[in-house]
Amino acid sequence: MPWAQIRSMGLTLSGIDTTGTRYGKPGYNHFILTTVILVLTLIARIWAKRMNLLFGVLNLSWAIRNFILFGRCEAGDCPERQIGLYLVLLASIILMLTILFPKMELKDEAEQDL
Repeated sequence: MPWAQIRSMGLTLSGIDTTGTRYGKPGYNHFILTTVILVLTLIARIWAKRMNLLFGVLNLSWAIRNFILFGRCEAGDCPERQIGLYLVLLASIILMLTILFPKMELKDEAEQDL
């Protein structure tokens, strides 16, 4: 899905294909962070939930960074934000909300001693 379109240069940018710019491939970072978050979600330990919070914040901050970077005007060329950029930001916000409210039962200290 396209993230931005620069009409003056005839470029359509996505998270993976940023040919003609110096943006790199920011979509791969989302793939890596989301994979780590998914693995940590499947682990039913409190340390995994805390690590998940860290990776969720990194993913959300990376999405905000991409939203700002791909939408800013540079040297008189203002890119037009496309639907893909909004969807990545929305998905990162939803992912962060699911990380903040995990479904996990905490055991009492008396039960852990047995």
